[in-house]
Amino acid sequence: MSPHADPTRNRAELGHKLRYAARHPGRIAPHVRRTARDLWLRARHRDHVAYYRAVMASDAARDPRAAVGSRNDERWLALGAMQFDYLLAHGLRPEHRMLEVGCGNLRAGWRFIDHLDSGHYYGIDISPDILVHAKRTLVERGLQAKLPHLTLTDDLTFDFLPDAHFDVVHAHSVFSHSPPGVIDQCLAHVGRVLRPGGWFDFTFDRTEGREHQVLREDFYYRTETLTALAASHGLEAAFMTDWEELPHGQSKIRVTRPATGRTSRTPDRPGVGRPATGHDGPAQADGPDPGHPDG
Repeated sequence: MSPHADPTRNRAELGHKLRYAARHPGRIAPHVRRTARDLWLRARHRDHVAYYRAVMASDAARDPRAAVGSRNDERWLALGAMQFDYLLAHGLRPEHRMLEVGCGNLRAGWRFIDHLDSGHYYGIDISPDILVHAKRTLVERGLQAKLPHLTLTDDLTFDFLPDAHFDVVHAHSVFSHSPPGVIDQCLAHVGRVLRPGGWFDFTFDRTEGREHQVLREDFYYRTETLTALAASHGLEAAFMTDWEELPHGQSKIRVTRPATGRTSRTPDRPGVGRPATGHDGPAQADGPDPGHPDG
């Protein structure tokens, strides 16, 4: 198991910020800049999607790979491979149809596109700036013949997508930047586009203490909050224990649309289950300026 930080830590508390600043004085200036940007964008954009679209425009203009949480090219490739290898080990097959929510610049997406049959990958994102870079990634990898769909969206209702179409839906480092209303909207509608028995994997920043946020960019949730929300929409949810073994700061939940006639939870299998009592939380970037840690 990779080392994890204190799962009860609240990064929004002033005491935590002061202690972290004392240990990492070099990160004070970046945090001040990020706070100033947050105040400016918050004044201009009351809607969270519009706000975060502006954040992504700002970050992508500086470095499109850092904008999706990768500090360098090596880490960008490693995080994409981690996501791909995990889904492959959990049964992602070429004939599956896949929807990637928050596809970004195709950090993992280009691998999914290459693996899946032509036309079977559908990526959506709220950021037009990052989708431009996604198209560049597609060209760099020579995957035009795979005919992936890359679409801009401004919500997570999936109203432009057909019923029961996707075998797999994937959202990496999306809910970690989403307030409860956005997550609820996604879970309320994802079951419609999933085939019976299909599944939706998403990562999130986990806390075992008080749920909180840092600025309007980073949100920390308890596992039971998200599993209960999924259940309220008729979906089965399981905490992915095997993901915790990987060198990644976020946790993962798998939501499944029950097959016809099924009402019970998906049978336990390796890597799928509920978090054990006292299980360590995610190893997320610390302090007043987490920036965009590996997402």
